[in-house]
Amino acid sequence: MRALLIVNPRATSATRLRRDVIASALASAVQLEVTETRYRGHATMLASVARSEGYGLVLTLGGDGTVNEAANGILGRPLERKEPADLPALAALPGGSANVFTGALGLPRDPIDATGQILRALAEHRDRTIGLGMADDRYFTFNSGLGLDAEVVRAVQGLRAHGQPVSTALYVRLALRQFYRQTDRRHPSIAVELNGQRADSEVFIAIVSNTAPWTYLGRREVNANPQADFDTGLDVFALSKMSTISTFGAIGRMLTADSGGHLRGRNIVSYHDQACVTLRASRPVAFQIDGEYVGERETVVFRSVPKALRVLALGTAGGASNSTPQWPRMARSIFAIGALRGGRRYAANLAIPIQVALLERWIRTKRMDQARYVTDLTPKSALTFA
Repeated sequence: MRALLIVNPRATSATRLRRDVIASALASAVQLEVTETRYRGHATMLASVARSEGYGLVLTLGGDGTVNEAANGILGRPLERKEPADLPALAALPGGSANVFTGALGLPRDPIDATGQILRALAEHRDRTIGLGMADDRYFTFNSGLGLDAEVVRAVQGLRAHGQPVSTALYVRLALRQFYRQTDRRHPSIAVELNGQRADSEVFIAIVSNTAPWTYLGRREVNANPQADFDTGLDVFALSKMSTISTFGAIGRMLTADSGGHLRGRNIVSYHDQACVTLRASRPVAFQIDGEYVGERETVVFRSVPKALRVLALGTAGGASNSTPQWPRMARSIFAIGALRGGRRYAANLAIPIQVALLERWIRTKRMDQARYVTDLTPKSALTFA
């Protein structure tokens, strides 16, 4: 099977060492080509070329934005939509800061551990077809929204563009600053329409989910729409009041909500399993898709697209797995020993190279093929290789 690995070199966890080790492991199972993104939207172009050239699998090593671009490249324009079986499958490896999509599929947060599960899924021919959401003419994999969450994403991306490392602490700090100093908490501006009918009063923030969770706070799930699932329609979370008490009360419920449960609260507006949702704002409002800021909008139409995309994954919800290769188990044991002897920083510095070495040893026991590193993926007449 021909496969393309798209790497975002600016992603949080996509180091060159990890990229090379992961590529070597994947090359033992598929005919692999590796390429890196150079600008925003590049992954969409690369995945689109892979689709037209008949690749069977597109893999990503990056954050949720890279996954979103690759999914849009695989699927193409809505009018060009094909059956999932006629398109490349998508396999996402966590390389960003949140990695919501891979978490929703049940993959481990560590990209090397996730590679082990992808290899097992390939060996066992395990894939599934999931539903996606569409915001106007762009697909999204886990959520999209108008309001405060998009404002925070915009602020984070602005700092990141100037070299600021992304972390959970940064998100929290900017969310608090945006909440107390920037966002309008007095005048709700967003109206929710379900299948053409206006619902309830105007709201301050609206999150449309294709699956759960909404995001992560460290390793803890934050569930704005706990019932959202790849196999159902779209779910909506909104707030009709944004006082400190009501907002932080809603956040508390998100942090304690069980997957599949229902979020309740006096100022919480929620809808489950919707085919079409329209958000209309009385003024331009910040808009995000899969954790990427995409400008301001006054009207966005969201549609559920059932059984849209084939994905490769072997995990269970939340990232747990009952069948993990031996090498990551050994690495985690070494990490635990290191933590006892020298503290967390020592353990982290020790565990990463040992984990890589264990994976390399595991690779040598398998059939080895060399991955090809592609510097420019264009139609066949213009392919060049490093």
